[in-house]
Amino acid sequence: MADSPGSQGRPLSTSGQEMTNNSHFIHPVRIYYEDTDAGGVVYYANYLRFMERARTEWLDSLGVGVSWLDREAGLQFVVSEASLKYHQPAELGDHLGVSVENVKSGGASLSLSQKVNRGGDLLCSGIFRIATVDSASLRPRRLPRELARLLETIER
Repeated sequence: MADSPGSQGRPLSTSGQEMTNNSHFIHPVRIYYEDTDAGGVVYYANYLRFMERARTEWLDSLGVGVSWLDREAGLQFVVSEASLKYHQPAELGDHLGVSVENVKSGGASLSLSQKVNRGGDLLCSGIFRIATVDSASLRPRRLPRELARLLETIER
């Protein structure tokens, strides 16, 4: 039988992600040539990729892997809204931290705040609304009770 959400949660993963408290998760990212444009700075759309990876790792750190969601709960998360603000560029070789904070969860959606930092410098910030949908029909579906409770405990 599959584990329930949160049963495999851990504060620090083996791949370097870190849960600094119940609501603030940081995923490390290193900038490679493939991430940059001709000017040597990170191409703007790549910040969305970094944030998507951080959300996936955040869920995994809570014990809610995306394969578990789809296979066992018949549920998928889809981005229904995204708003980003770019503050400073990242460059080749930079080591970044991509954070995830659960702002609000309930019903059939989550609101997440994410930031990309280089040391103490804020490079990009974003707000995401994540909808929950049924894996088969792709129609909106409420969060399972256990998952909703887990997410409520880590709201900021």
